Amino acid sequence: MPASPIRKLTPYADQAKLDGKHVYHLNIGQPDIETPQLMLDAVRNIDFKVWAYTPSEGTASYRNKLSGYYNKLGYDIAPGDILVTNGGSEALTIVMQACVNPGEEIIIPEPFYANYKSFASSAGIVIQPILSHIDDGFALPPITDFEKLITENTRAIAICSPNNPTGYLYSRQEMEALRDLCLNYDLFLIADEAYREFCYDEKEFISPMHLEGLDQHVVIVDTVSKRYSACGARLGCLITKNKSLWQMALKFAQARLSPPAVAQIAAEAAVDTPESYFEAVKQEYTARRNVLVAGLNRIPGVFCPNPGGAFYVLARLPIDDADRFCQWMLEHFSHENQTVMMAPASGFYSTAGSGADEVRLAYVLNCDDLRKALVCLEKGLESYPGRRSK
Repeated sequence: MPASPIRKLTPYADQAKLDGKHVYHLNIGQPDIETPQLMLDAVRNIDFKVWAYTPSEGTASYRNKLSGYYNKLGYDIAPGDILVTNGGSEALTIVMQACVNPGEEIIIPEPFYANYKSFASSAGIVIQPILSHIDDGFALPPITDFEKLITENTRAIAICSPNNPTGYLYSRQEMEALRDLCLNYDLFLIADEAYREFCYDEKEFISPMHLEGLDQHVVIVDTVSKRYSACGARLGCLITKNKSLWQMALKFAQARLSPPAVAQIAAEAAVDTPESYFEAVKQEYTARRNVLVAGLNRIPGVFCPNPGGAFYVLARLPIDDADRFCQWMLEHFSHENQTVMMAPASGFYSTAGSGADEVRLAYVLNCDDLRKALVCLEKGLESYPGRRSK
């Protein structure tokens, strides 16, 4: 089980705070955006007398409400296509176990969300990584590269769009190429859509659910964590029109009994969040992205592509080792008694040696704090003993 690149440096951050430093947390996707008030009010107004189990697949009222949300997006699903989970993490775990047997393979473009490795490891599944590159903004690798990795043991391809950790938003052309590949080789297409609401510059979000022919092959994984800034609710879901796959997933859901009752009450209310909330949030994240990307690229030796969605960037730094640098920033560096916590990118790759000079930064702080963090980062790079000239 690999250590989390997002959380493994937490003891060093805690010590830095005990030493009196202010730590700018750019390591984790915990938004500072306020959770919708109607979601919080739903929790405050709960009046049940018994805090009971819910159905393993989720309450009927929540799934009915949730299907309406997805159908407004053009997914054309029924409540019975949804299975509610304990966060997006459990949805991913269940999907992997339902689609792929131990020892079989799943292809994932890297860098990818670090916990995919943990979920696969716990299920005995082999990840076959396919490398995307920072110099072309982490675009989808050529389909021919995918075909080279497909064997008799390949069962699925997994993607995240908009992507964590890169922020890359897959185009319609890229999604259609993946669809054709999955149909040609009879593979599941697992789509992590945790950041669906966060697409910038008028770019179009394309889900596999928008493409014809994939009904029996696609599984959507989703969560309320990012959409409503409700990470602590720990509520997600999986969606599939493949009934045998849904029934298999239900067995895993029954084994863990039920998703949380209170979170479903809150999330059911959240479906009524007005569009103005998301418009304001998207505007704020766009401003933050612009501050962070421009600021990073102004630092000598730093390169950062401009992401099309989510709220992360992956940046290449002029350093010898990102793991060492991120720890050094917390242990040994401060500028005006401030420092920055980042996630070393090596943990988002499966190919050994990849991402050694890259870091993931989450723009989940306000623009003023991002500017201060950028100053700390630039000063840190100037002082870091392992800095490279190029």
